[in-house]
Amino acid sequence: MKRLSLRARLTLIYGGLFLGAGLVLLAVTYVLVDQRTVQPFGLALRDVKPVVQDMNGRLTGDQAEQLRLIVNKAQDDARDQTLDSLLTQGGIALGLVSVVAIAFGWLVAGRALQPLHQITGTARRIAGADVAGRGLHERISLSGPGDEIRELADTFDEMLERLDRSFDGQRRFVANASHELRTPLALNRSLIELAVTRPGASEDVRRLGESLLAVNERHERLIDGLLTLADSENELTARSRVDLADVADHVLDQAAGKGDGPVVTRELAPAPVVGDPVLLERLTTNLVENAVRHNVPTGGWVHVGTGSWDGHATLTVSNTGPVVPGYDVEAIFEPFRRLAGDRVGGGRGFGLGLSIVRAVARAHGGTVTAQPRDGGGLVVTVRLPVAPAAPQLSAVPDSRRAEPDRSLR
Repeated sequence: MKRLSLRARLTLIYGGLFLGAGLVLLAVTYVLVDQRTVQPFGLALRDVKPVVQDMNGRLTGDQAEQLRLIVNKAQDDARDQTLDSLLTQGGIALGLVSVVAIAFGWLVAGRALQPLHQITGTARRIAGADVAGRGLHERISLSGPGDEIRELADTFDEMLERLDRSFDGQRRFVANASHELRTPLALNRSLIELAVTRPGASEDVRRLGESLLAVNERHERLIDGLLTLADSENELTARSRVDLADVADHVLDQAAGKGDGPVVTRELAPAPVVGDPVLLERLTTNLVENAVRHNVPTGGWVHVGTGSWDGHATLTVSNTGPVVPGYDVEAIFEPFRRLAGDRVGGGRGFGLGLSIVRAVARAHGGTVTAQPRDGGGLVVTVRLPVAPAAPQLSAVPDSRRAEPDRSLR
């Protein structure tokens, strides 16, 4: 059963307290009026003594008793009518005023909970940020008296400040460390190439140099991946209109000349987005390379598709490959994680490919999902907000109108 909101509960409490106080007041008033009307109105008619009617026209004893009974009955009727009127009209007035009090209590409760709504709104915007730590620069900055809610808001702001510094420090550390490591690796590569290519180098030196160059290249790719991951978690600085179909077509053309491998097919429909072309190309490259690398030895295939649907541009990469348990799908998006192994090893990559894909997608306000295929392999789908329609160009005279580019049809 769904519980009432805090505002509704406060309103019911306000209304209940007012109604209870009104009922108590009405009951006390009823008792006081009832006690007061026990006494006769003005004259003590109950004390009328019977007298004997004489020759001077005075009432007899029976006539006086009848008169006393009539006066007492009229007094009792008046008291009953007064009490009934008090209950009826007082109850109606109490009901009307209670309705007004409940409405007023609803407004007062909403006003009292306004700071909590501000805190909730800030927390919701931070939680809905594209990338973890992206919205931590926001603050509540609640104004007003220094009450408990103001203390809660200030404490929340202090927590956000510390988290913001922590996330910024982590990103700066990754970026700075990656940049600093590039220099010695570049120097090592130059020295190894010099030693291998110099005259008189023995065959053992050449083989050792080739092995060291392979290790050095692997480390360079790791650093490039770390830099891309750190950059994709920052705010996008370069935004332009990009069609995911063009990006996928370019990436697939480049991957076609890298030797034998699974059969790659494409089904590319327009999928315009607004974002960083370099990061989007890296996203597509990582998905394609991951689908090719984690495939079956023979008879495998990779299918790449793009399109637009329900306000989103989609990029889908599916492939054959080993069977992926459903509970293990989310782990492949974590940095330095691969299937069938917690840490990377060998020549199968570093476990950063899909982490970079998710970070780039989030930086563009999108999502990435992966689903295991029946028989093995994955279906990875990237959804990004579709770009708004391009503005229509104004018509030009026939003499100045350019010929259409028929090569794109």
